[in-house]
Amino acid sequence: MPVTVVVGGQFGSEGKGKITSYLALNDDASIVVRCGGPNAGHTVVWNNEKRALRQVPAGFINSRTRLLLAAGAIVDPELLHREVDDLAVQHRIGVDRSAAILENLDADNEVRSDLLERLGSTLSGTGSVTSRKVLRDPKLRLAREEPTIASWITDVSQEANAAIDGGELVIIEGTQGFGLSLHHGSQYPFATSRDTSAASFLGEAGLSPLTVTDIILVLRTFPIRVAGNSGPLEEELTWTELRQISGYPHEIAETTTVTGRLRRVARFSFDVVERAVRVNRPTHLAIHGLDYLTYQDFGKTSFESLSKLSRAFIDSVEGRLNVPATFLFTGPANESIIDRRLQVAESAEIHCGHHRRTA
Repeated sequence: MPVTVVVGGQFGSEGKGKITSYLALNDDASIVVRCGGPNAGHTVVWNNEKRALRQVPAGFINSRTRLLLAAGAIVDPELLHREVDDLAVQHRIGVDRSAAILENLDADNEVRSDLLERLGSTLSGTGSVTSRKVLRDPKLRLAREEPTIASWITDVSQEANAAIDGGELVIIEGTQGFGLSLHHGSQYPFATSRDTSAASFLGEAGLSPLTVTDIILVLRTFPIRVAGNSGPLEEELTWTELRQISGYPHEIAETTTVTGRLRRVARFSFDVVERAVRVNRPTHLAIHGLDYLTYQDFGKTSFESLSKLSRAFIDSVEGRLNVPATFLFTGPANESIIDRRLQVAESAEIHCGHHRRTA
């Protein structure tokens, strides 16, 4: 029953879209289910094209993959149609009948609540819709009531479970980052409007924890937060300072997918990451930004060719978290990835063999 759950381990923008799209294509996923709402953007750089997605799952790059929005998702029909048309995935998209529909009033509600000034919110309306669904607002419309997406309505749980029973790969594409979890983040009220753990993503999709084979926790070498009053960020840097650290030959400042505002950036810290590991129990880590440690590693595709600096960082993370760093990102493009699954599996087999011989 192969299910892989992709979870952000810090404050978002860790590279969830990149690892999801890579696995969807490389492992030939049958289904990718996206959780969350249009307040989060997942970026895919593929075939020299950059796609910033706020609704469509990042697995779109595999033409065989079914693309589903979970029952717990928030849907902006106009935005969804734009992305579907842009990607030409009209015949592969599906929206769970119980997903909530975002209305114009929801963004207005968040503006009136001063969420931008108080929390650095994207003001997409996602939190407002979520709260109205929790309060059972009689004016809230579910996806099954939205005529413009009627042909895409489905039962995501039923589809995903059928694929699992058939032995096919299902990927759950989580949203935001664990440090922003409404329940488990340590910086409330600086949080998003939902839980962001693997268990909650499974619940949104209607899948049992017993179906899971892998949980991939995605980390950045230099974590980010959205601009403004978005919460504490230990050892914060400027992008100019990070450029000096990395040796990048050009500007590297990042902006948010949803609002276009300059992101905040900081040095790596184990505080939120250790809690994310404890709650999510990942089987693998994906580490984004080895090229930010040193531009010397930009675009590299083999572990053996990495600098001593990057390899020391990987050793430190693996040693402290006791989770293998299986996927390594050396640049924004999907091609700039090191997949160490075979190496990790061989290492585990050698360790188990040694244990059997000495037991």
